[in-house]
Amino acid sequence: MHSWLKKLFSAGSSPVPATPLPTPAVAPPETSADHRRRGNRFLDQGNLAAALACYRQAVALDPHSVDAHTSLGYALQQTGDLVAAQAALAQARQLQAESFDAAYLLGQVCASLDQPEQAILHWEAALTLQPTFEPVYAELCQALSKTGAWDKALSTLASGMQRFPDNAAFHFLRGNLHAQAQEWSEAAAQYAAALRLNPQLTEAHGNLAAVFQAQQNWQQALEQYEHALRRNPRDAAQLTGRATVLLQLGQHAQALSSCQEALAILPNSVEAHRILGYIHLQTENYSLAAQHSRKALELAPRNADALNNLGNALAAQGELHDAADALRAAVAIDATSAVFHSNLGGILLLQGRLEDAIHHLRHATTAPQSPLSSLQSAYSNLLFALNYHPDLGAEEIFESYRAYEQSVGTPLRPTWAPHTNDRRVDRRLKVGYVSPDFKNHAASFFLEPLLSQHNRQVVEVYAYAELAKEDAVTQRYKQYVEHWVPTQGMTDAALAERIRADGIDILVDAAGHTVGNRLAVFARKPAPVSVSWMGYGYTTGLQAVDYYLTDAISAPAGSETLFSEAPWRLPGGYVAYRASAAMGEVNALPALERGYITLGTLTRAIRINHRTVRVWTQILHRLPTARLVVDSRSFEDPKMQAETLATFTAQGIAAERLQIGFHSPPWDVLRGMDIGLDCFPHNSGTTLFETLYMGLPYVTLEGRPSVGRMGSAILHGLGHPEWIAQTEADYVEKVVALASDLPALAQLRATLRQQMQTSVLMDEPGFARAVESAYADMFARWVAQPA
Repeated sequence: MHSWLKKLFSAGSSPVPATPLPTPAVAPPETSADHRRRGNRFLDQGNLAAALACYRQAVALDPHSVDAHTSLGYALQQTGDLVAAQAALAQARQLQAESFDAAYLLGQVCASLDQPEQAILHWEAALTLQPTFEPVYAELCQALSKTGAWDKALSTLASGMQRFPDNAAFHFLRGNLHAQAQEWSEAAAQYAAALRLNPQLTEAHGNLAAVFQAQQNWQQALEQYEHALRRNPRDAAQLTGRATVLLQLGQHAQALSSCQEALAILPNSVEAHRILGYIHLQTENYSLAAQHSRKALELAPRNADALNNLGNALAAQGELHDAADALRAAVAIDATSAVFHSNLGGILLLQGRLEDAIHHLRHATTAPQSPLSSLQSAYSNLLFALNYHPDLGAEEIFESYRAYEQSVGTPLRPTWAPHTNDRRVDRRLKVGYVSPDFKNHAASFFLEPLLSQHNRQVVEVYAYAELAKEDAVTQRYKQYVEHWVPTQGMTDAALAERIRADGIDILVDAAGHTVGNRLAVFARKPAPVSVSWMGYGYTTGLQAVDYYLTDAISAPAGSETLFSEAPWRLPGGYVAYRASAAMGEVNALPALERGYITLGTLTRAIRINHRTVRVWTQILHRLPTARLVVDSRSFEDPKMQAETLATFTAQGIAAERLQIGFHSPPWDVLRGMDIGLDCFPHNSGTTLFETLYMGLPYVTLEGRPSVGRMGSAILHGLGHPEWIAQTEADYVEKVVALASDLPALAQLRATLRQQMQTSVLMDEPGFARAVESAYADMFARWVAQPA
């Protein structure tokens, strides 16, 4: 009980009589003050029920007693009967508006009833009545903050700090106000002041850590959490906070341990389960990610971050419908989150729901006050989606790339600085590859042939690896390069500085706008020459990137206006392919044994649209006994299988002619096909190489640069441009012609792999020499520019 309240409840002192009075035979009736004094004694003993009864009697005996109503209100507040407490204290204020005690307590009760506006009125009155009462400044400030009256909250704290300069809580609260306004430097200064005044204020360490996190100063954030945990090792909130920072630093095992410590202390910690879900998501333990996310939601059903984690974990396991439902729920809770809209858009893309995906992704790119990292991710997803649009023209799509440059690239232009690289052209060049795919990933079929074949007398190779988890393929990559630089946990600014410090001459982006890209590093222009290649299939949109490494088929003359970079056309193809050793031998043509043609694709759902369905349906009608196989991870979900099946059956194709599903690896699926079908307007990529390598010809429709011409570029490299269609009708005729000549198909089946092996498509040394020559010429151009 507050000391000032005890004074209130003492009911004053009794006058001392001049002469002793005789003891009366009958005790006088008890007064309201007597009942209050008795209530005070019960209150001191912790007997709230008895105290409450006494205060009720005091009010009954004197309904006009301000002190009786105030005492009753206080006791009711302590029992949790806030509505009754509010009534009693309001009565006290009505009887005497100048009662500081009633005003202060009534403010507390209103705040507890989530009536901040009413609390403010009463606390302002209390402060006017007694400006030297220290606690009211902090409480009034918190109520003002809750209503969004930031300026008034700051002025209230300033008044309190003027009277009580050594009050650590005031500095702490002021830090909170600055943090809410994203005034990070001011917030950090106030938290530091609070800790100087009260080193035991561990919450200030946590909030200071959060400020450093917002500034992406991960190491300083970690130090603050460590400070807090040295004072209280069993603070679950600080343990989970530390885990989030360790994650950013790429220390996943330590983050996991920190969360497990938190759960040992607080088994039902929502944050610990939520963060564990995210850790397992990052380390690709998707089942555990979903398990912990569901536990967090069991404890807090409206935790949008847990819903986000759950959606991403389910999507990674192929449960796309349930994943989309989880993300929709997250968006419903926080419709302003760029991250939630972006992730929902990404899942809708996987389902092939392109228009819905673009709607959410555009929303994400326009979300207010989005940090650069969220904006970068949202734009990457949006641009990725637009590449697949069946009805937009190339120029219309490129307009969104220009918008990306304006939103992400242009604001980073002030970070550009002159490069001091040695300008001699007769030396070994330092080449850095930046990728999230130095692991078991489809990119390895193209990255390994180049990195393994680089001439170390010509280039000194650095790998900047954005990996949460390494695998056996990662170990192979480490053998190809001279410098291995893990980048997980490095901010964009820090990585850009590292690249500058390494003296990189040619910096190569091998991801484009795919997941895990570091394009915001390239936007800072950390190397004199930067190049985008292979991982994405189209321009980055960034003016900071100098060249797009391609070929004359993918980016034909006249297409330069559709690239932010200058297309650099290699003399052969844009990649060299190394087949997986696990693919096994080519089998005989299945149609010879079955008596019917099997058409197929290993494409994702996003590439299947009304145009591909129309053309493939026409082919199936022209070849009435043919079957169609559609097989990829997109169709692991039975609901996706059913929806895709319904799309074709609605066009009159019998269900028994369709095989839709997912098998990994897909080699036996390819062995069951006779002819491959490329998608359009965005062609397939890796699966086209695999299709050819297993002896299957495919037909492609040549479209917009360069995502719509990958199929053509591959066929030119193989020496079979006759399978390239210029119109949809031409596509149908070419497939029907191939299917109508089984002997020719069988001959192709037997010889196509050898043709491929002797073509430029698999000429690893030749491709490496061409790329190294290109790098030398690019660097020479930079040297020729004025210093």
